[in-house]
Amino acid sequence: MLEEILKYDKEVFLLLNNLGSETWDGFWMFMTNKFSSIPVYLILIFLCYKQIGLKKTILLIVAAILMIVATNGLADFFKYGVARLRPCYDTSVNELMRLVKDSCGGKFGFFSAHAGNTMAVAVFFSILLKEKFKLVGILLLIWAVLISYSRIYIGVHFPLDVFAGMVIGLFFGWLFAKLYIFALLKLPL
Repeated sequence: MLEEILKYDKEVFLLLNNLGSETWDGFWMFMTNKFSSIPVYLILIFLCYKQIGLKKTILLIVAAILMIVATNGLADFFKYGVARLRPCYDTSVNELMRLVKDSCGGKFGFFSAHAGNTMAVAVFFSILLKEKFKLVGILLLIWAVLISYSRIYIGVHFPLDVFAGMVIGLFFGWLFAKLYIFALLKLPL
């Protein structure tokens, strides 16, 4: 059963990855670059500051950093624990795929930390900003999906790597938003 799922995962990867063209490569490389998200983070912090003030925003930044550290740590644990090769190292697909980046990254790819982190950030801030900025949540989820898909497009993750990262990110985003709200109720800010 698992082998059948992994076989379909590789087929879907090749389909999605090979839909790409040089015309779109620059866009997807921009989307996947972690530094291109800095303006999004700054806007989110600004919106939170306007809504909740400086002290609560500092606590929010600490919670968001801990969330990303937890998501990244779990991704590293899974990558070395599961040891699923990235597409460019997998000899059953690497001759048939497009690798858009100059390099593939680490040898293992399950689960995608990019997908996990962006989905965690999207869910975290969607929950915290939903009262005043409803549209922000929708835009953040679209942003997270685009970044997650970029990992398949550029050839560094299989769809299941990305999907698992998104699910784990969803969980961590929800968990840390709830922990942050709980901390606000308990701390004298």
